[in-house]
Amino acid sequence: MNFSSLSHFLFFSLCLLLLLLFTLSWLQTPTPLPTSPDHLSTNPKPIRSSNLPSTPSHPLDPLTIPEITAARSILLSHPLFSSSPSHLIFHSLSLDPPDKSSVLSWSSGRPLPRRRASAVVRFKGEYHSLSIDLSTGTVSSLPNPASGYPTMTIEDMTASASAPLSDPAFNRSVIARGVRTSDLSCLPVSSGWFGREIENRRRLIKVQCYSIEGTANFYMRPIEGLTVLVDLDTKEVVEITDNGRDIPIPKSAGTDYRFEAAKGNDKGRLLHPISIEQPEGPSFQVVDGHRVKWAGWEFHLKADSRAGLVVSEATVEDPITGERRSVLYEGYASELFVPYMDPTDAWYFKTYMDAGEYGFGLQAMPLVPLNDCPRNAYYMDGIFVAADGRPYVRENMICVYESYAGDIGWRHSESPITGMEIREVRPKVTLVARMAASVANYDYIVDWEFQTDGIIRVKVGLSGILMVKGSPYTHVKQFPSKQDTYGTLLSENIIGVIHDHFITFRLDLDVDGTNNSFVKVELARQNTESGESPRRSYLKATRHVARTEKEAQIKLSLYKPHEFHVINSEKTTRVGNPVGYKVVPAGTAAALLDVNDPPQIRGAFTNNQIWVTPRHNNEVWAGGLFVYQNKGEDTLAVWSERNRPIENKDIVLWYTLGFHHIPCQEDFPVMPTVSSSFDLKPVNFFERNPILNSAPNMEKDLPVCTAAAAA
Repeated sequence: MNFSSLSHFLFFSLCLLLLLLFTLSWLQTPTPLPTSPDHLSTNPKPIRSSNLPSTPSHPLDPLTIPEITAARSILLSHPLFSSSPSHLIFHSLSLDPPDKSSVLSWSSGRPLPRRRASAVVRFKGEYHSLSIDLSTGTVSSLPNPASGYPTMTIEDMTASASAPLSDPAFNRSVIARGVRTSDLSCLPVSSGWFGREIENRRRLIKVQCYSIEGTANFYMRPIEGLTVLVDLDTKEVVEITDNGRDIPIPKSAGTDYRFEAAKGNDKGRLLHPISIEQPEGPSFQVVDGHRVKWAGWEFHLKADSRAGLVVSEATVEDPITGERRSVLYEGYASELFVPYMDPTDAWYFKTYMDAGEYGFGLQAMPLVPLNDCPRNAYYMDGIFVAADGRPYVRENMICVYESYAGDIGWRHSESPITGMEIREVRPKVTLVARMAASVANYDYIVDWEFQTDGIIRVKVGLSGILMVKGSPYTHVKQFPSKQDTYGTLLSENIIGVIHDHFITFRLDLDVDGTNNSFVKVELARQNTESGESPRRSYLKATRHVARTEKEAQIKLSLYKPHEFHVINSEKTTRVGNPVGYKVVPAGTAAALLDVNDPPQIRGAFTNNQIWVTPRHNNEVWAGGLFVYQNKGEDTLAVWSERNRPIENKDIVLWYTLGFHHIPCQEDFPVMPTVSSSFDLKPVNFFERNPILNSAPNMEKDLPVCTAAAAA
C-alpha cells in the first residue's frame, strides 16, 4: 500500500470512528421537542417550554410532558415490545380519564385519582390498544374493533405523500404533463372503504398531486386524474391511475391569496384597524393552566389530538342562591364527515373522516394573534406525541377571550304614551374558547361561547381553500348537455365539487346532576271547537319523555317543529317546572346519500341530527374507535340500535351540525368564512332572568380613545 492509499484509508477510518461516536452520543441524548410535526423524522428543533403546567392539578388535565415521557418508557421496556423497541409506532398517547364518579367526587386540594394513559400503538404490523398505569407501570390490553385502523400519524401522512416520487412511472406521467417534479406538492387522501379485497389486507392511502409553480395556492392547480395508491406501512406504490392526461393544469394567475399578492386589488374597501381594549384587564381567570372562571361560569379546557378542543365540568353559579350548578360534564367534536359528490374514479373515495382519520387536534394550527383572536386573548398550548412516542408542543392552539360586538343582553324602553321615561339596556359580553384546524385545504374554526344568561353556543366556521377538480372547460357554454360536472366552474379549467360537511358533537349533559331525561316538546296545530272562539286554530305544546334510544332519534323538520329538552325530573323550580336545558338547532343540513352507500354506512352517525344514548365509557367516537378503512360496525348508529333505556339516566346527547356546500365564484381562490351553530339554552333552569342584575356600561368606566386621524 503506497502512502497516498494509506492516507485515504486512515482518513476513512477516522471518519467512521467519529460517525460511530456521534451515533452513540445521539442515542443517549433525548431529542429536543419540535414545534411542528412537519420535521419530526428529520430535524427536531428546540423550543420554549409550553405554557401548560408540568404537573397535573385536575383529574381531567391532559398528560404532561413528564407523564408522556414516562408512559413511553414503560411501553418501550414492556415485554411485548422490548425485543425491538425501534419498531414501536405510536398512533396516539393521551389521558385515560378516571371514572366519572371519581372526577365528580374530587375537590381541589385533594389527591388526584390514579393517572393512567391510553395508547394505540403498532408493532411489527400488529395494533395494540393499551391502558398504562403511570404510578405502577402496569400495562393492560384492551380489545380492538372488528375492522379499521387507528388515526394516521403525521409521519404516515408526510411519508406517503412523498412515496410516489420514488416510482419511475409516476415521474414520467408528471413530466409528460409539463410539470417539473420540483414543482410538485402532493397530498395524502384517505381512501375510505368500498369492500375491495385489497382493503381487507392492507392499510392504504391515495396520493394526488398539484403544481406549485407560480403560486402558493397549489390547490387551484390539480394534476387531474393522476391518483397513486400507496401502502401506508411499506410506502410501496401499489397502483397508479392516470385518466386525465387531456385535462390542462389550471393557470396560476389570480390564485395567490396572500396579502402581498392581493394588496391593491380591492380599492377603496380597506378598513381601519379595530381592537377591544380592557384597561382593567380581562374578567376571566385561567387557573392551573386549564380551569377557566368567568361571570359565574367555571369549566375545564384542554387540547386533544383527535377531538381538538374539549370542554369539561362546565358549571354555572345560580344568581339567587350562589349555588354552583352543573350543566355539561364533557363536550367536543366527536367526528367530522366530509363526502364529495363526484362518483368518478379520481373522486369517489373522497369521503373524509377528519377526526378519526387525520386527527382534528393534530391538524390544529397555531392561532394568529390579532387576526384569529383579538388582542385581549389568552393562549393555550397543546401537547401531542410523534410516532416515536416523544412529546411535542403545538403552540397557541387554543385562545380564550371576552367578546363584545355591540350585541344586547336585554333591553326595554317604554313608549311615550305610558308617561314613563324608562330606557334600560344591558350589553352582551361573552367568553369564547376557540381553535382552528387546517385539515389540508379546509380550515375549521370551532368556538365554544359562554354567555352570561346561561347559554352555551357551539359554533363552527368553514374557511380555507376548496378542493377543486381540473376541467377541460373554460366557460359554462362548453358543458355537454347531458354530462354532470359535479360542481361549479369557478375559473378557467377549475370546478369546485359539491360536498357536505357534518360535525357531530358529543355532549355529556349533566343538568343539575347525572340523572337526566330527554323530552320532545311537540308543537302542533290545535283546531278550536265550533263556537269556542273567533279563532279557528292555535299551537299547542305537548311533552313526550323518550324512554329508549330509538324514541330520541331526531330528524329535524321545519313543518314538524319540536323543542328538545334535557331535564332533571328530580329537581323543580319553585312553581314546579323540571329544571332543564334545551338544544336550539340552527341552519343544519341533513345527510342525503343512500344509507347503503359505503361512505354513508361508515358515516351513519349523520343519519339523524340528534341521538341520545346512555353514557358508556367506550362510546366516545361517533365513527368508532378505529375509523380508518373501517366497515361501519362500530358507530353511534350501531350502538343506538340496542334501544337501551334512557329515562332518568346519565345520558349523552349527540348533535350533528351540517353544511351543504355548492361552491360559487366567491369561494375562489380562498373562501370567506361561513358559519353555523347550535345553542344549549337554559329552560326553567333559573327562577328568573339570570342577568337581571347585570350592570350597564357607564361613560366613566370606559377609556377615552382618540382617533389617529379624522375619518
